[in-house]
Amino acid sequence: MKRILFLLCAMLPLGAFAQDFSYLHVREASPEGKTLTVEDATFGRGVRPVAKFFTWEDDATLQCFEKDSVRHLPLSGGEEWMTLRPSPTDRKHVLPQGASGAVTAAGRTAYTLDGSVYIEEGGVSSLVIQGGDGIVCGETVSRNEFGINGGLFWSPDGSRLAFYRKDETRVTDFPLLDVKTRTGELRTIKYPMNGMASERITLGIYDLAARTTVWVRPDDFDKERYLTCVSWDPSSAHVFIQVLDRKQHHMHLNMYDASDGSFVKTLLVEENEAWVEPWEPLHFIDDATFIYSTDNRDGYKSLYVCDLDGGIRRLAPCAADVQFAAYADGYVYYTSAEVSPVENHLFRVRLRPARRGGLAKMRIDAPQRLTFDEGWHAVRFNESHTHFIDSWSAFDVPQACALRRCDGTLVRELDRTADPLEGVATGEIRFGTVRSADGAFNNYFRLYLPVGFDPAQKYPVIVYVYGGPHSQMVQDRWLAGIRPLEMYWAQHGFVVYVQDNRGTSNRGAAFEKAINRQCGQAEMQDQMAGIRELLKAPWTDASRVGVHGWSYGGFMTISLLTNYPEVFKVGVAGGPVIDWKWYEVMYGERYMDTPATNPEGFEKTSLMNKTSALKGKLLICQGAIDNTVVWEHSLSFTQKCVEEGVQLDYFPYPCSEHNVAGPWRVHLNQKIVSYFEDYL
Repeated sequence: MKRILFLLCAMLPLGAFAQDFSYLHVREASPEGKTLTVEDATFGRGVRPVAKFFTWEDDATLQCFEKDSVRHLPLSGGEEWMTLRPSPTDRKHVLPQGASGAVTAAGRTAYTLDGSVYIEEGGVSSLVIQGGDGIVCGETVSRNEFGINGGLFWSPDGSRLAFYRKDETRVTDFPLLDVKTRTGELRTIKYPMNGMASERITLGIYDLAARTTVWVRPDDFDKERYLTCVSWDPSSAHVFIQVLDRKQHHMHLNMYDASDGSFVKTLLVEENEAWVEPWEPLHFIDDATFIYSTDNRDGYKSLYVCDLDGGIRRLAPCAADVQFAAYADGYVYYTSAEVSPVENHLFRVRLRPARRGGLAKMRIDAPQRLTFDEGWHAVRFNESHTHFIDSWSAFDVPQACALRRCDGTLVRELDRTADPLEGVATGEIRFGTVRSADGAFNNYFRLYLPVGFDPAQKYPVIVYVYGGPHSQMVQDRWLAGIRPLEMYWAQHGFVVYVQDNRGTSNRGAAFEKAINRQCGQAEMQDQMAGIRELLKAPWTDASRVGVHGWSYGGFMTISLLTNYPEVFKVGVAGGPVIDWKWYEVMYGERYMDTPATNPEGFEKTSLMNKTSALKGKLLICQGAIDNTVVWEHSLSFTQKCVEEGVQLDYFPYPCSEHNVAGPWRVHLNQKIVSYFEDYL
């Protein structure tokens, strides 16, 4: 009841002008206090919550990493003890310099070095397979899409090692300029552009006892297929791969014999005219039953219990995205957005296998919610799954951590972080929703008013935008996920507005796939629905609206500037996508298909066609050795502006990649705020 009264009170002051805004939380302003420096805003000094990090040392002991020490906490609640935190020089390195991707099983460590795979045991390394000349083994493939973050996969018993082999010989090179040498030097990377030749991926399986390698032999689709979500069964006898066609419209979940790589059978098939995106490996709960994830069957990222005969049943049906967390003692644990799209909570559901009838007769109990504090929860189970560490944050909770039993009951609170903004000058912060442009969804936003806000005055507005897939900028975390840089802008007299839109994550397939074949369109419509509502406020200056974003957000920044020149006066675009034909195959073809199959979509979304519509001030910043959004994007846009006599400002960071990091980011953040101060 107290929260309901708070929400009602929070909504009243703005109702007169923001009829489509609904407020969930409001934090009052505290105008007296410290003013941030750009260094504070860049590194979060004194403004980010300083939370203690708890994890599991072993099944019965927690450990908390503090500044110079490690605190050890027995699960039983007995006496704690402290040890010094080991320094990097205290750790024994047995792998050679440059080794990466290390994974360990049964006392052996597999790793990659210069595109080759090695196994270390007892301080001695042996070569598994040699890479080179455009062949890379054991490393991540498909540019880290589809949840791929490594290229080595031990079998459960440690007797076999599966590994990716990537053939890049057909992929075009892209040159990056290294200015650190005496005369400059070009360094090339393999960059598979949309519609052009891509990687060819195979999976090898190395048998340690026989010292031989066999190759998995998929024949699905084309040779540039994707091999995703590599999984082993508990017996180490079979490998499972979610094989996806290059167009990303068809997926086969295939089973292979690990002894010779031969195809056994296809268990499940997924098809979708927009796209199919595997992201999660299988999680076996016994030798013949596993948990499978997809958003292709019921409109949300859902969990399914499956058998090796192709049987499939949905777990815990709900109109929300869910994610597997653990399995133990008959329970599937998962996190879910069903309480709210901006909250993340832990649930569990019990599976009761039938003596006869297999999966069809299995009883699936009703879900049980295990976390109840409002906000975004992250959990870490101990090995036996008897307890979990529950770390969470909410709009008014910087960070909290508790130890809980597997049924969710509290053992004890471990930590509650103090508010880091005590003594810092802040404006009022609001967290709420606004309807999407199509009226079908509520989009979440955070709004930061200037420090020393006077409702009788008019203030310039900065819109910070990302807007692309695999993102959720606004969540029910501390102050709705606010960034220190936004606080800095507010201290400099700006209203700051951040909103998610259709195409972003955690809202179901229809919400995410609204961008299919026309990136930027639904996103801009939703952003404008929120911005127009905000500009009804008498204290916003509709003639002084700026926008800033990086990467997909850079694409959105220039898209908004050129499609709505009557609204936006100033923009700062970082590392922007300009034309999706220049972006990578894996990500770009999923959302846009190719220029050959979707010419209208590429024509509509290309910013090369929008240069003449640029009326406001635009600053483009980009790392000159960006290997994600290559330099061809922003330089081509700049050249088109030159040819058409359109003025813009451009600032390269010569030694930065896609993100400007470290001390150089201070320079970037000062440039951004100075640009808005000068022209907004």
